[in-house]
Amino acid sequence: MDQISAKEMILPLVVIDVHEKVASNPDYTITMQDIKNWEKRNGSIPKGAFVAMRTDWCRRWPSMEAMQNKDANGTAHYPGWSLEVVKYLYEDRQITASGHETTDTDPGIATSKDDYSLETYILKQNHYQIEFLKNLDEVPEIGTLIVVAFPKPKGGSGFPARAFAILP
Repeated sequence: MDQISAKEMILPLVVIDVHEKVASNPDYTITMQDIKNWEKRNGSIPKGAFVAMRTDWCRRWPSMEAMQNKDANGTAHYPGWSLEVVKYLYEDRQITASGHETTDTDPGIATSKDDYSLETYILKQNHYQIEFLKNLDEVPEIGTLIVVAFPKPKGGSGFPARAFAILP
């Protein structure tokens, strides 16, 4: 974390809204079609952007039981990213960071199996991601800046962050 520069902390914010799909399927993972639909409306996702997935899952906070949404077998059911989308965003669109309202980058079904491969992929690409975002329903899909601030513990791999949007 101490190697993240200030220019990586103030970024154009892109919000991909999948909250209606999540409302009918808590296991929803964002798809390339979601991205293509967003780019059809707004143009290409800008290089260096912070891409946030809006699911409205944050409305379940502060109940960790509701956030995890576990079934009788202990399997969590909450939305997440897909590898295809994460690779596209980081490799093709060259975004700087991503975020979401859930507790993990990976969907609940995956994390219930100790599969954190999407989060691992992002971090191995030398990028960061923010969990537990909220109020994404209050910002437009594009045209906003996000400011992400956190302490700089030497050699730290994670820490609570404070993120806020600056509206046009």
